[in-house]
Amino acid sequence: MVDVAFPGDIVGLVNATALTVGDTLHQDEPVQYPTIPSFAPEHFAVATAVDSGRYKQFRRGIEQLDQEGVVQLLRSEARGEHAPVLAAVGPMQFEVVSQRMAGELKAPIRLERLGYTLARRTRAADVDALNAMRQVEVLQRSDGTHLALFPDRWRINGVTRERPDIMLEPLVAGAV
Repeated sequence: MVDVAFPGDIVGLVNATALTVGDTLHQDEPVQYPTIPSFAPEHFAVATAVDSGRYKQFRRGIEQLDQEGVVQLLRSEARGEHAPVLAAVGPMQFEVVSQRMAGELKAPIRLERLGYTLARRTRAADVDALNAMRQVEVLQRSDGTHLALFPDRWRINGVTRERPDIMLEPLVAGAV
């Protein structure tokens, strides 16, 4: 039992299921940290649970890996909750996800690679117009950001020429 803790102390908590990676305990004013830089993904895969009976562990594991920054978790109404899209900088990140899901969380997954290689940030107002275009899919990241996915630069350039009013902002490794 600990009655007093000081900044920098490591405190273990039992059954602290409401806490997530990066949470900070405080007594008075909440602590505000600068945002963690995110990456511009170039590889995308749909994740599904191998065993539907372990779906709860599947969801918890995927969300934990997203919070840790191993991959970015992308969702859409069209794909549903059972088939989230994972976004990564490199294909090796998918191997890490597969190994951790099977080993640590006992929820093996199946990954189906998608043919997208580029993502652009877009506005919520542009989602329907982009989703109506061929070879474009808009998904939402955990932080609420809408990402339009494209197979290549030529498709982005074509969309930009067809609809210059649509916002397609490049993602650079930077603040989420």
